[in-house]
Amino acid sequence: MKTIGLLGGMSWESTAEYYRLLNEFTRDRLGGLHSARCVVYSVDFAEVERLQSEGRWSEAGELLAAAAGALEAAGADLVLLCTNTMHKVADRVQAGISVPLLHLADATADAVRAAGIGRVGLLGTAFTMEQDFYRGRLAAAGLDVRVPDAGGRALVHRVIYEELCRGVVREESRAAYRAVIEALAADGAEGVVLGCTEIELLIGPDDSPVPVFPTARIHAEAAVTAALATVG
Repeated sequence: MKTIGLLGGMSWESTAEYYRLLNEFTRDRLGGLHSARCVVYSVDFAEVERLQSEGRWSEAGELLAAAAGALEAAGADLVLLCTNTMHKVADRVQAGISVPLLHLADATADAVRAAGIGRVGLLGTAFTMEQDFYRGRLAAAGLDVRVPDAGGRALVHRVIYEELCRGVVREESRAAYRAVIEALAADGAEGVVLGCTEIELLIGPDDSPVPVFPTARIHAEAAVTAALATVG
């Protein structure tokens, strides 16, 4: 098995889920006591969030590229950037390493298309929902992407940063997310991409009238598939 590099800490709550999922998928594929070969670099999310909020994306890209380089030096054969939002700087991260960066949006688009769905709602941070780096990548893969209205986007963003990234899961927030998802379905979404890796801590298949696509789970499964692929 190739070694998977996890570039995490954004937030550590979802990076812990990545670690669990990678090991569960590996055990399911190989059986017995098998677990994933992986290395983890966990950044200080407060520093990254400050760069996000101040629009200092170039500096954030440099920070994450250096961390990815450390993962490669530690033996990673492929790298996962364990956050949807920071795929805004995915090109810079990939430029800093010679091993592949497994792009989260590409893995997600593959999963949505495999389910036979063409029109999806997208939940995530305001950056992910409103900017083109993620929506555009999904659209380039042939998907029609819908996002919540302004009020819904503000709600989804607030819950991510003020609650989920801090390990807080509230029933009232689950109910609010359900309402946002129902509105997306009413707008024609045939499925909903949980485009922030923390949202899976709050929302599951039973919370949506249409299929949900949990991006951390999708990303982790794609990574195990790549890590177990025959070389050559």
